[in-house]
Amino acid sequence: MQNKEEFYRKLRGQLDDTGKWPGEYMYKFIVPAAGDGLSRIEGIFKDYGAVITTRSSKTGKYNSITIRVIMPSSESIILKYRECESIEGIVSL
Repeated sequence: MQNKEEFYRKLRGQLDDTGKWPGEYMYKFIVPAAGDGLSRIEGIFKDYGAVITTRSSKTGKYNSITIRVIMPSSESIILKYRECESIEGIVSL
């Protein structure tokens, strides 16, 4: 498993090569339904005009979250991923 810094370095390169910023970016996360993961994600993106959609898993144990938001740069995208890392049980897709 590669370390986080290497992952974010590669992601930044991919975002800069394929995207034009500012532009729309789509985040996808899975969080446990029990807990405050969904509300914390909503808080992280609240001032960005994000469109957030959620879906519960068949068992109801997890929530799938899709966030569509206009981001100013590849660095701002990575900063949001880093903010979300602190949410217990979060999985980035």
